Amino acid sequence: MTRTVYVNGDYLPEDQAKVSVFDRGFLMADGVYEVTSVLDGRLIDFGAHRARLKRSLAELDMANPLSDDDWLAIHRRMVADNGIDQGLIYLQVTRGNPGDRDFAYPPKDTAPTVVLFTQSKPGLADNPAADTGISVISVPDLRWHRRDIKTVQLLYPSMAKMAAKAAGADDAWFVEDGFVTEGSSNNTYIVKDGVIVTRALSNDILHGITRAAVLRLAHEAQMKIEERSFTIAEAQAADEAFFTSASAFVMPVVSVDGAAVGTGKPGPVARRLREIYLEESRKAAV
Repeated sequence: MTRTVYVNGDYLPEDQAKVSVFDRGFLMADGVYEVTSVLDGRLIDFGAHRARLKRSLAELDMANPLSDDDWLAIHRRMVADNGIDQGLIYLQVTRGNPGDRDFAYPPKDTAPTVVLFTQSKPGLADNPAADTGISVISVPDLRWHRRDIKTVQLLYPSMAKMAAKAAGADDAWFVEDGFVTEGSSNNTYIVKDGVIVTRALSNDILHGITRAAVLRLAHEAQMKIEERSFTIAEAQAADEAFFTSASAFVMPVVSVDGAAVGTGKPGPVARRLREIYLEESRKAAV
């Protein structure tokens, strides 16, 4: 089945979906994106993803091209047209096509480029890795210092994932000034003596939508939370470790740089948070 892709107001077969070679997303990585999970044909945390999109656009002095209702309608049609039960919807907004290449921003009236596509992921909520846990390695964080903006500048995270693969691991955690910032595409956590530890929000990390939801649910479950930086050594000595993201939800980490975390198996806090998050997110899905 050929996917239906949204490009600038049109719903097209994927082989007919095209963007100009002069688009600034292609030439300058001048764009932002969001990824929303779909469970049971409904959108997870959609309102928060839409709000973060607005923030990312504003931080780059880009106009929001669509209304809240339009964003929701497009997402719902993409789910319906592509028959998505469990999967992901990727959206990208760029500064558009100025007709040539230039470092300077194009005129304000240049139309943005808006693209959405779906990825069908049957069994997304039942990822077997959640039962076994994953391994991570640490790599230096060499990214720019506005990681709070969800831009399409993803080359270094891609390099980090390939470094993990080459090392026989599943993912990579970035380290800067001796402390973990975040994962290659996720927010990171450790658990020690019943306390969940995760880096505080700043320009150094993405303000994760799943992060916010999981911390709220942890607070409601009367779990202790400490927002501070932690080191790789602390992670290796922790009772548990895990990460959160829109596509992996809550994922246990059982090995950091070759050292087992806790028992080397997913711990009770990560397992419980994954269970709560999936249950509550499905209730609130739109």
